[in-house]
Amino acid sequence: MSKKNYDNHNRWRNKTVAFRVSAEEDLHLEALVKLTGLTKQDYIIRRLLCRDVVVQGNPRVYKALRDQLAAVLNELRRIEAGKNVDDELLDTIRMIATIMNGMQEDFAYGK
Repeated sequence: MSKKNYDNHNRWRNKTVAFRVSAEEDLHLEALVKLTGLTKQDYIIRRLLCRDVVVQGNPRVYKALRDQLAAVLNELRRIEAGKNVDDELLDTIRMIATIMNGMQEDFAYGK
């Protein structure tokens, strides 16, 4: 039998919530989850309940930021004069900018 999964408030998570996404939505969701360093479950729960998604910097988050910035750069090189910019790319750029601004504030204030 597997170990019971408890949340931060020592509540047993025994309910399953499932939904379908497209391949594109899955890729976008995976990218956002990697940028936060959270588990997919914790990320989705926080977003669904309108809670803040706080990113804790660590090597995995740094690597995800580096990889996503490289992907964004490749996509921007492909785009000519702002044509064909999709919403998912803009969402990814906003997420990266938010994370980087938060990291900059932590660094500036010695946190």
